[in-house]
Order: sequence, then structure tokens, then C-alpha cells
Amino acid sequence: MPFRPLPSIERFLLSPFSLLLAVFIAFVLNAYSLPLTDVDEGAFSEATREMMARGNLVSPTLNDEPRHDKPILIYWAQAASVSLLGVSEIGFRLPSIVFAVLWMFALYRFCLRHGNPTTAQVAALVMALSLIVGFVAKAAIADALLNLLIALAMFGIYDYFCACRAGRGRAENRRLLFGIYAALGLGFLAKGPVAVFFPLLISCLFFVSVRAGRQWLQAVFFWPGWLLFLAIVAPWHVAVYLDQGDAFFRGFYLKHNINRYADTFEGHGGRWWYYFAVMPFILLPFTGWLFAIAGRLAGQLRRNDSEALFERFLMIWFVVVFVFFSSSGTQLPHYLLYGCTPVFILLARHRLDFERRWLAFVPVIAFALLLAALPEVLAFAAGRTTRAFELTLLSGLTEAFSDDARWLLPLLSVAVLALAFWRRLPVWQGLVLAGLLQALTVAFVIAPRVIGVTQGPVREAAMIASRSGDPVVAWRIIMPSFSVYRQASTPTRVPAAGELVFTRTDRVPEVKALLAPSLVLREVYRRGFVTLARVERQDKP
Repeated sequence: MPFRPLPSIERFLLSPFSLLLAVFIAFVLNAYSLPLTDVDEGAFSEATREMMARGNLVSPTLNDEPRHDKPILIYWAQAASVSLLGVSEIGFRLPSIVFAVLWMFALYRFCLRHGNPTTAQVAALVMALSLIVGFVAKAAIADALLNLLIALAMFGIYDYFCACRAGRGRAENRRLLFGIYAALGLGFLAKGPVAVFFPLLISCLFFVSVRAGRQWLQAVFFWPGWLLFLAIVAPWHVAVYLDQGDAFFRGFYLKHNINRYADTFEGHGGRWWYYFAVMPFILLPFTGWLFAIAGRLAGQLRRNDSEALFERFLMIWFVVVFVFFSSSGTQLPHYLLYGCTPVFILLARHRLDFERRWLAFVPVIAFALLLAALPEVLAFAAGRTTRAFELTLLSGLTEAFSDDARWLLPLLSVAVLALAFWRRLPVWQGLVLAGLLQALTVAFVIAPRVIGVTQGPVREAAMIASRSGDPVVAWRIIMPSFSVYRQASTPTRVPAAGELVFTRTDRVPEVKALLAPSLVLREVYRRGFVTLARVERQDKP
């Protein structure tokens, strides 16, 4: 029996208001107040702050040590934002929010060119409400910028393919190619070779699959485009070489690209099945939607009409990213996001192709039930652990979720179950509404409590250290946001007399053991796993 959609809900979901609401909840809500998270947000933010404090806009440092993790573009964007808004959470996060909105807008425009307004609207909603996109959009890191630039390059590549097939003029092709190379250059400045590698490989496989290799070679050997690429990329590389020699090139290109792919860094991944395990969480609440249409997508590969070729391009894009990072020695969940933009489009295009309603809803129902049980899970885990650090952290989280979260989280599961059972509601509409509820729950219930426990003490300790005016060092703790909040770099070493030491509470005995017999440690601040203490000379009897 066909669905009879509810006109009021459909009008809301296809209106600009639903997009604005999704952007506000997923990209903006609490981004201006929650403490910066460590390690990544703190590291990017502190590197930007130090760059501005030193007046050196070429070579980022972290706690006065060279930082070679990323090229310069995100630091410039954050510096521009902070110069307007000051050293604050929103000052560092605003560039990611803006880039995420531009990424969504580019997706919307691309779907309009190769689809219709409804597909464009649904694809934008799916993107904004996917779990990992919300995290990336609110984080002061480079990934929203990189995904925007990869998407722009890939959209330009498909537009170029369509222009070649339609026999459009040489001027149109050159315009598209210049846009592609500009996106590649900016992407290279945002995160290095990965921004060029994926567009080149994916476009090669696609053009060869449709017997258009000659057009691909014409694009690859478009020398004015490479000159534009070099004009974007080369000036900063020359400047950083003049400033610090080949240190950045060895640190970034060898260590953080070649070695990161070949070896496992910091215990992150290295398993072929890693992305099979994490992808369901990355795409929530739309994971089941993808599973439900997987068979239809596979059938598209056998066709050669224009609609099937478009979806072939999107599927090759996703599969290449998935396979590449599944083979990588270092794996992190957000790496897969480079291949999720085409998934958002495929879901929107097949929004009406549902024969297995429950398959589409099972993952989000399971996630909602897991969140409902979270307070009990945390309490159970706290009762089982014997390690001091884990016990302190889990006890803090258990207390944080002992308030109204105990009924707010089950309320989400009840609402998701109601959407699943509401048979008059088309599946795509139910999942988008579930996405709005999920984003609101994460932003309003989960994030404030988790970040409050894990980062709130760091911010408070930093503010106390800043007001004291004493020199500060860190001992065996990696929390770059501490330096951001006290607006001064924090070296890592054994503290001396008259200095404050910032460390984990369970490592205070280590610090005491390292001090000379004439020195004592006086606690200044302790909350959760964080301690700030002053090294003083022992009073003589």
C-alpha cells in the first residue's frame, strides 16, 4: 500500500527553515561556549595563537616547538577569525562552521545541476545531520575546510565530464579546469597531497570506466591549471623553507603522509575491518538507509545511461576512499568523511526506494537505546575499573549523567521508535526527523556533559594559572587547550621552585618523587583528573 505523505511535515522538511534549523543545531549550538577539546582542537588553536603572538604567519609552533602536522591554510583562517572575535571558542571554531556551511551549499548547488531541488534539499539535510559532520563542523580543525575543497574539486571534475560529453565550447572546459585546479591548490595548502591524490585517482578510474580517457589526459595535462596550482601552493612553501629549512618538508611530507600511511601512528587503527566497524556510527542516523538501498546501487553499475553514470561516479568516489584508508596503517573515523559526500547524494536520490523500512531504522534505534542506557553503562564501567585515571574520569561522567539526562536520553529512544512505527511517514522523512532529534540530543545533552568533565577542569586550571602570573610547566599530560586558555605556551619538563605544574592527578606522586628534598608540592587546584600545583621551598624547622 503506497504511503500518503503528510503534507505539513514534507513542506517543513523541504523548506529553507529546516536547513537553517539543521545548521543551527548541528553546526552552531554550543560551539560558542563548550571548552576546546584535546588533542586536536587544542593543538590547532594553540598553534594559531602562538603564530599570532610571535607575529610569524609562516611557521606554526605548538608550545614553542615546530608543528609540522598540517600546512598553513587552516591556521590563516583561524587567525583571521580570532583577530575579529578574540581568543575564544567561537573565534577558533567559526572557520569550521563557515566551511561546513559552504560545503553544504556546494553540495546543494551540485545536486541542483544534476538533479532537482528536492534531491538537493534532502542531500543537504542528510549531510548536516550525519553524526560525524556535526562533530567536524563544530571543531577547530582542518577537516571541514578539506572536505569543502575535495568536494569542490570532485564536483568540478564531474561538471567537466558532462561538458565534454555535451560538446560544449573550449572556453567552458577551461573555466571548469581552472576551478578544479584552484580547489586542488587550496586543498593542498589545507592538508597536503591527500587533497590532490583522491581527485586524480577517482577521476582516472571514472573516466577510464566510461571510455573517456582522452578527456582525462587533456585535463591532467592542462598546464595553465598546474601553473595556477603552483601559484597557490609555492609561495608559502618557499617562505617556510626560508624560515626553517627543510624541517617542515621532512616532518609533514615524510612523517605525516608517507609514514602515517605505512605505519600505525599513536595506536590509531591498522585493521582492514576498521571502517566496516566505524561507518555505521559515522553516518548515523542514516546508516540503515544506506544498507536498505545498497542492492539498488549495485544494480546501477551495469547500466550506461546518464543517470547511472552519475551514480557510478559517486560510488567510485566512495569506494576509493574506503579501500584506500582500509589499507592504511593509521586510521581515524573522520578520514572516511572524504568519501561521504557522494553517499549523501546517493541517499537523497534513492529516498523513495524503500522496501525494507525496519532495516533503515534499526541502526538509529540501536544507537538511541544505547544512549538511553548510557548513565547505567558509565556507572557499571566505573564500578569495574581499578585504574585511578579511568576511575576518576568514569566517576565524573557518571555524576554528570545522573541528572535530567536520565529521562532526556530515554525520551530520544521513544521518539525514534515512534518515527519508525509511524507508517504514514515516508522513511526518508522519519530518518531526517530522527537526525534533528539526534543532533539536538548530542549538542544539548551529550556534548555539554562529556566535554564538561573532560575539558572543563583544563579550562578552569588554565584560568587560575593565568591569573597567578607564575611560570607554568606541564608534566606527562597532553592538553594543548591549557596553553590556549592561559594564552602562553606551556613547556613539558620537571618543575622548578616557584613554578606551577599542570599534570594528571594520578601522576602527582611522580612529580613529588622528581623534586629535590628541599622542595614540596602545594596543591592549587584539583578537579577530576587534573591537578595544578606550585613547587615551593620547604620551610625550615
